[in-house]
Amino acid sequence: MVGYRVVELGVWVAGPASAGLMADWGAEVIKVEPPTGDPQRSIFGALGVANQQGVPPFEIDNRGKQSVVIDLQTEAGLAQMFELLATADVFITNVRPAALERLGLDHAAVIERFPRLVYGSLTGYGLQGPDRDRAGYDIGAFWARSGMAHTLVPPGELPPAIRSGMGDHVTGVTLAAGVLAKLLERERTGHGGLVATSLLRAGIYTIGWDVGIQLRFGKRESTRSRERTRAPLMNCYQAGDGRSFWLLTLEGDRHWPNLIAALDVEALSSDSRFMTAKDRLANSVELIALLDTIFAERTYDEIVASFDTHDVWWAPINSIVDVINDPQAQAAGAFVAMDAHEGEAPYVGVNSPIDFGEPETRRGRVPKLGEHTASVLGEFND
Repeated sequence: MVGYRVVELGVWVAGPASAGLMADWGAEVIKVEPPTGDPQRSIFGALGVANQQGVPPFEIDNRGKQSVVIDLQTEAGLAQMFELLATADVFITNVRPAALERLGLDHAAVIERFPRLVYGSLTGYGLQGPDRDRAGYDIGAFWARSGMAHTLVPPGELPPAIRSGMGDHVTGVTLAAGVLAKLLERERTGHGGLVATSLLRAGIYTIGWDVGIQLRFGKRESTRSRERTRAPLMNCYQAGDGRSFWLLTLEGDRHWPNLIAALDVEALSSDSRFMTAKDRLANSVELIALLDTIFAERTYDEIVASFDTHDVWWAPINSIVDVINDPQAQAAGAFVAMDAHEGEAPYVGVNSPIDFGEPETRRGRVPKLGEHTASVLGEFND
């Protein structure tokens, strides 16, 4: 995206994540912040954690941007914002619709004024409907209201605590893809326009299998505990030394003989309860209990070596420390060196998930609040 200018009016995660991808892809991204800054800058303080050097949740989505402080509550600030938008190819915002309308920065007003501009809108619940201005966060709109959190546990149980940012990143990628499509359209037509997504919409799409089955058949398979799942060969297990893995033998009758060979348990190969996929479905609880016993008697290394010998598909259940040290994750370009500010020690961050040719090995600095205000707004001085 070298040569494209993106203006971001974003807070917290989802909007900045979308613009952050574009910065990683080479766009000039100008992050407009209030005098107090994006609240994500101080997320650790909000969570009651002090004395941390750096803020990785802010850094991953804001590296390589230019930070410009503009007070949009003033006429002068709004004038500066419109001057910026006049030079932009893309505008990204996840501010709630009513607030944008009060400022005259809603999509209808901005596109009328700048018809070539691609206006990327990311909200919690969409631009229409009774709850369009309701506060979202990804846990509320993407996880809870979409139905996704409900699918994580058996009926009657409350969902577990959910890690923040996942839905924001999924929706940020979604918006970035839509913006790129709109830029391609602009190349043909000369006109920009609105690109809109929401945490709710992205969440429902993410669990589209479950929602689609319910829509088509009026019912869906409920979530079960791992001991009672109806897919014993697509289940997680633990070795005797405590390390865990996930079996990935989805095509039961195709993959079953390989698993039998890897386990080398003669009684299992001739057990009439497990001869076909239909049999294994009917006796899934018994099969899971039997596999638990078999795996508990062996070490992780023994199990996975036998799996690889017999072409049994599996994956390790990594901790965060495990994945950081995973040579495959490293080879796949998952981590990247980050440019540090003067006086900061060099550090490594999480890379964005797309490569253009060879993986990038370094990303730009995270801007200090207002670091580029003078240089960027100086473009408009007479």
